[in-house]
Amino acid sequence: MASVDTPTPSEPVTGAVADGEVPLEVAASAPVLATTLGGYLRAWLKRMRSGESGVLPVVGGLIILTVIFQTQSSVFLSAGNITNLLIQGSTFVVLGMAEVWLLVLGEIDLSVGYVSAIGAAITAIMIGPPHPLPLWFAMPVGVVVTGAVGALWGTLVIRLRLPSFVVTLAGLLGGEGVLIWLVNGNGTGGTIRIENNVFLDLTSGNLSLAAGWIVTIAAVVVFGGLIFLRDRSRRRSGLVAAPLVVTLAKIVGLAAAGVALVLVCNTNRGELVTLQGIPYAVVIVIALVVLTSFMLDRTRFGRYLYAIGANAEAARRSGVSLGWNRLWAFVLTGVTAGIGGMLYAARLGSVSNNVDGGTLVLYAVAAAVIGGASLFGGRGKMVHALLGGIVIATIYNGMGLIGLAADYQYMITALVLLAAVTVDALARRGRTTS
Repeated sequence: MASVDTPTPSEPVTGAVADGEVPLEVAASAPVLATTLGGYLRAWLKRMRSGESGVLPVVGGLIILTVIFQTQSSVFLSAGNITNLLIQGSTFVVLGMAEVWLLVLGEIDLSVGYVSAIGAAITAIMIGPPHPLPLWFAMPVGVVVTGAVGALWGTLVIRLRLPSFVVTLAGLLGGEGVLIWLVNGNGTGGTIRIENNVFLDLTSGNLSLAAGWIVTIAAVVVFGGLIFLRDRSRRRSGLVAAPLVVTLAKIVGLAAAGVALVLVCNTNRGELVTLQGIPYAVVIVIALVVLTSFMLDRTRFGRYLYAIGANAEAARRSGVSLGWNRLWAFVLTGVTAGIGGMLYAARLGSVSNNVDGGTLVLYAVAAAVIGGASLFGGRGKMVHALLGGIVIATIYNGMGLIGLAADYQYMITALVLLAAVTVDALARRGRTTS
């Protein structure tokens, strides 16, 4: 493991981060304190002019895509298709979240597609015949394996000072070989079929109608309360915070989104049988977004990742262990990818040796970057992967509905990704200029 880098008394600590603070580079781009709605809007416009557009471009793009696909196919906004879109997007969102851990550091993992499939294959083997093991044991083992792979990549990058791009590119190629070896040795016809109904329910199962309302109301109350208490505490401490009216607007928007989700998912979308309720995959993704967002935004470890990504030397001089924190980021990338692989396998009902891990990793990076994470490090949130994953799923789903061939799908997705990277580069240039 990498040793802890500590500053010497003779070294200056200009730009370093103290415990619990953000680096000067991040603080420089923070919004000014606004106590009124007018002041908040002026600060928001100022950030927009300096390149800090936030999630506005991705939300606007999602609205445009929705309008386009709905005009081309009236089925797009149906309850059944929206629910199906959310299930399809769960894999893209979770794999995008896996990339966020490293994009915050300015690193990348090109192997998450095959690593996630390896974790799913190991779980499928363990719960399959002739001697199936309990699911509660097999799934954690699969995730531990993917976390160990992440630890291996992190160790090579940190100890040998190799570029993460090269290390994980080798991992992509090697991972494909390991996946083929696992499937061919334990499957039939190049496929390991999954017959465990509980595992399949990760994507095919649904909450009851009452449970959907209870979970949604509880989530809105808890998260809305946390937003309110956080903003109130920051205002009382004289820190950057939105005025009360903006805080209440956030809570109302959260409640509206929750109600809309329940109403859509609780609509009967079955033809021969009744099919209603919020899919378990949606609940899993939301819970994972909340948990990882807390780790990244509200813990010392998360603040250290932002500090390292913004200015690694300044972080080192302030006593942050670059080696250990970067290593844990690689481990969490592997763990998160393993969860994404479980959702992917549950949706398909099997693990195949022809899983296109290269395409999956491209979608993962695209989801994170389209949502707003930066390829240059120091900026990115788990909600960015959520938004970007929904955009990728919308493109994937919508183009399938209107019958576009795969070549057009790839080209359009490439254009969307290129646009997102361009926005990221322009925003970085604007922040540097300002």
